[in-house]
Amino acid sequence: MKKLWYIIVSMRPRQWTKNLVLFAGIVFSMHLFDLSLLERSFYGFLVFCLMSGAVYIINDVSDRTRDREHPAKKKRPIAAGSLSPAEAFPFAVILIAVLLAVSWVLGREFFIVTAAFSAINFAYSFFLRGIVILDVFSISFNFLLRAVGGVAVLKTSVPLIEISPWLLICTLFLSLFLAFCKRRNEIVFLEEAQAHRTALKDYSVLLLDQLVGLSATTALVSYSIYTVWPSTVEKFGTSNLVYTIPFVVFGIMRYLYIVYRRNEGGDPSGILLTEKSILAAVFLWAVTVIWILWRV
Repeated sequence: MKKLWYIIVSMRPRQWTKNLVLFAGIVFSMHLFDLSLLERSFYGFLVFCLMSGAVYIINDVSDRTRDREHPAKKKRPIAAGSLSPAEAFPFAVILIAVLLAVSWVLGREFFIVTAAFSAINFAYSFFLRGIVILDVFSISFNFLLRAVGGVAVLKTSVPLIEISPWLLICTLFLSLFLAFCKRRNEIVFLEEAQAHRTALKDYSVLLLDQLVGLSATTALVSYSIYTVWPSTVEKFGTSNLVYTIPFVVFGIMRYLYIVYRRNEGGDPSGILLTEKSILAAVFLWAVTVIWILWRV
């Protein structure tokens, strides 16, 4: 039972909140209260949660030597020696194979997205993580694929469903923003940072500050454009989504405060789960979106 517990811990359930973006497809397609489609979205969410967990295990196996020198990561089961690579890696590979089979059942397009997600993560674990900028882009593409997956899993039931390119752009740059904030925290607060992550030797605080600002601004602008874009207004019959912009502005600005004044940002998922003001902003944004779309 201990080994099973160590495997579950290595899959980092707390990080699975990142996969909530899959539900954006059903929300913005106006099918939120269709129980059959909601069920498909949940299955897609579950596939990506387990796939993410398998990917984390592979990352931990690949990084176990560096993790042993990290103040927090050294406590992870694989780095600590509680779970051996010979036990963890085969489990992760088998789980990925099973999930790819399940994703095929959920639809060809969803299978393609899931396969791309696993391929990018394999490439990241063994190659891309050491290349400056590309390491962060590969993380961001994972978020992009989650958003696309939320639409793809509904395709067999709603063939005409699609996601706005402006929402995809917003998702890409918002994830870049969070990832660059994390890199900044690592390079500032980790001793011998490049020993923990090879790509950090090619970053600087000045460069990361510029990339954080660029990503935050582009995420906000692209979301703002989405709310008033003609196809958005035509689809929903209203331009009132513009009133959700203040919640996005507050969330990004509050996160910047946390990064630059409280010197945090190394654990985006932890911040998003524990920072009450950001949680409130996300909740109010979601409630406002649902109220606007279903009030029309």
